[in-house]
Amino acid sequence: MAGRKRQSAAARRRRGGRRAAAAVLALLLLPAVGCAAPAKGARTATAAAAAGIGQVLDRRAAALADRDERAYLGVLDPASHALRATARTEFENLADAPLGSWEYRLTSVERAGDRATVRADLRYRITGYDSAPVATPRALRLTERDGHWYVTEDEPAPGGSRQLWQQGPVRAVPARHGLVLGVGQDARLLRRIAATADRAVPAVDDAWPERWARRVVLLVPGSLTDMAALLGESADAYRSIAAVTTGESGGSGAAPADRVIVNPEAYARLGDFGQRVVLTHETTHVATRAATSAATPVWLSEGFADLVAYRGTGRGAGQIAPELQRAVRRGEAPRTLPSDADFAFAGDADLLARAYESGWLACEMIADRWGERKLTDFYRAVGAHGHRKGAVATAAHDVLGTTEKALTERWRAYVRQRLG
Repeated sequence: MAGRKRQSAAARRRRGGRRAAAAVLALLLLPAVGCAAPAKGARTATAAAAAGIGQVLDRRAAALADRDERAYLGVLDPASHALRATARTEFENLADAPLGSWEYRLTSVERAGDRATVRADLRYRITGYDSAPVATPRALRLTERDGHWYVTEDEPAPGGSRQLWQQGPVRAVPARHGLVLGVGQDARLLRRIAATADRAVPAVDDAWPERWARRVVLLVPGSLTDMAALLGESADAYRSIAAVTTGESGGSGAAPADRVIVNPEAYARLGDFGQRVVLTHETTHVATRAATSAATPVWLSEGFADLVAYRGTGRGAGQIAPELQRAVRRGEAPRTLPSDADFAFAGDADLLARAYESGWLACEMIADRWGERKLTDFYRAVGAHGHRKGAVATAAHDVLGTTEKALTERWRAYVRQRLG
């Protein structure tokens, strides 16, 4: 089974409260990988172990669903005191989370005597929001005693990360168009975020004519450090990033609802307008996920999200694209549309801002010249191409009746017209 990727879309920085950042990060759900075939006896022993371990993890999942703490802890090794203490805390932290399902899918089992090393996908679903389970890879160790398997270790596997409930008690704040799950945050902040999301979802729905969930799940950890831990990344990479969106791209419609993860420190530095722009931008990524693929350049995915976020705000081009305007007036107008690398977090902040602003103006130009519906048709056509090479050129020809070169030339002229 091939691994499923969550397509990456870079975030933008907002400095001095002027621009808020957004991102879509990558996640790979790892399939089981086999090596040389073991001897028959070893295969039989491993198969028996896998069956027993699967039953243990099924009991653990059922205990969580039933809110049966004793049964939840009962599958853990009694000698693993630290693990039991951690598990008890996590069980309590999940009390307010509206979980609809919780299960483990084994991807590999390696047995050595009375011990086993296991890789599994933890799959969970939030009631009313996830159309399919969210999956995160886990690495577990178990030991067998008197014919029974007990969990001795449970950690994120490569490609996985810490989860929100591992950071503290989860507080759930429902909204009309979504759900906010917070840890270590004041309930008033969570309610304000829910209210902002309730404005963002209808705005995105009005701009994106395709079918989508029309709801969003937002995670609000206690700090920048906690946000980075949820993403499995360094905090330095997200210090100026107000929010990121994670989710599977190019899905068939069965993919789970995306998660918008808020950096409470950067988000708090924004005013009401900036916060609304950030959440509308992120919600656009949720809406367009199924139409976004490896063929979609970042300038298009981020530019379209910005176009929706600023749509109807009355802000002028110079207010939305100040860094690009300064470059144009210095005689440094861009000659090509930004590359994916131009959206890297670690790059120069002004160059990153100009990349976002260039993508926004490219999408505005298409909407201005061909109409908003043609822009969304173009977006879908690019994503449906299957691979990056030729995607923009083919969509430009088929949808807009032009060439990629002519599209770029028209964008360059549009930049000078709007910002010169």
